[in-house]
Amino acid sequence: MVFFKDIDPVVAIARLEAIMTGCSYEDAGERPRSGQLLSAPEDGGAFVVSLTDTLTAALASASRDDLVRCAEPWSKTDELRQIGISVESTAGVLEALAGLAQRARTSGQRLYCWWAL
Repeated sequence: MVFFKDIDPVVAIARLEAIMTGCSYEDAGERPRSGQLLSAPEDGGAFVVSLTDTLTAALASASRDDLVRCAEPWSKTDELRQIGISVESTAGVLEALAGLAQRARTSGQRLYCWWAL
């Protein structure tokens, strides 16, 4: 599990996918499973959204250098800049996400984001 506080994961994850795969933010947001709502929030509770298989594959196959290279532009997106996350912290989040993606891929699973307001 990777914790990331005070961001909209649908937007932040689509921006990450655009950075990691070289596509536009709009294209990343239109891919199958991008931010697909899988549960309804009950009275302000948590809900689950899916991550794309494209992002999972990019994370699973990324080298440490790739993750470090992607950390800087991702940390400079509006969503992450507003919460003041450092490049080093962003790199740590990417390393944790990559580890999750590798385990998910190995076991034939997919990635999801649990989001609480």
